[in-house]
Amino acid sequence: MRIDEASDGRAVLLVVHAVRPEVRDLAHEVIRELENAGIEVRLCADDRGYLGRDDVIADSAVVPADEDAANGVELVVVLGGDGTILRGAERARHGDVPLLGVNLGHVGFLAEAEREAVGDVVAAIVERLWHVEERTALDVTVTHGGDVVHRTWALNEVSLEKAARERMVDVLVEIDGRPLSRWGCDGVVCATPTGSTAYAFSAGGPVVWPEVEALLVVPISAHALFARPLVVAPTSVIALELPESTSSAVLWADGRRSIDLPARCRVEVRRATQPVRLARLSRAPFTDRLVAKFNLPVDGWRGRR
Repeated sequence: MRIDEASDGRAVLLVVHAVRPEVRDLAHEVIRELENAGIEVRLCADDRGYLGRDDVIADSAVVPADEDAANGVELVVVLGGDGTILRGAERARHGDVPLLGVNLGHVGFLAEAEREAVGDVVAAIVERLWHVEERTALDVTVTHGGDVVHRTWALNEVSLEKAARERMVDVLVEIDGRPLSRWGCDGVVCATPTGSTAYAFSAGGPVVWPEVEALLVVPISAHALFARPLVVAPTSVIALELPESTSSAVLWADGRRSIDLPARCRVEVRRATQPVRLARLSRAPFTDRLVAKFNLPVDGWRGRR
């Protein structure tokens, strides 16, 4: 389905992890094809340095690597793995712009296409043949002594983890203003359905279809009788408290942004008011993506008779 007719003054922001020569060559190709179609390609200053060729993009198209990087573009296009796509999500979310990822890494669960389909991706961008899915994100607030000391957000997950390898961290878990349990553990992951196939999955959490409105709480190696993954309401507020006796801990958002947590601090996690918008080229069900990414055995399936 064509979204709307092409217009003048079109621009996209390209986010790329171009540390390998083949990735740089692919980025150069994408830039040339889009610019030949009359679409301006912008790069953040840090990505311009990765590409290493001054003749690929004009100085006027290089923007600061900050939360305003995606202002004025219709799409954020990412060439890289899930880590690069998460970096692109930081740009896209602040600009309320859809994100389209091409997987150049390993699993690439957030990507819409693989490397060999990059030509089709460029054609779809030129013709605006994408639709948008809104994905739940997390808002995270850290308080200490009643004062807010840090705020952040996450698309996949926020994880509270022990900082010292040899010691567990003591965490009191609260859901919707009521205490649930106290875990001596390696950490706790609070995830979105999008992040259910990332860190939460590795920690033993369930796979949750992206359309499901829910939040996940997954303990990591907890020494407790009641320490199972939890699926809570999308309106729930999850709170993790560190008692006075706890060892040092660290809070990670999407594995990219971190803050050291002192004893007696409180971490509150809730569904964000602003989602992340993913550009999709196909309306294939999530089951197909799950089978493809995890290479699941489905030989012999006959379907409905």
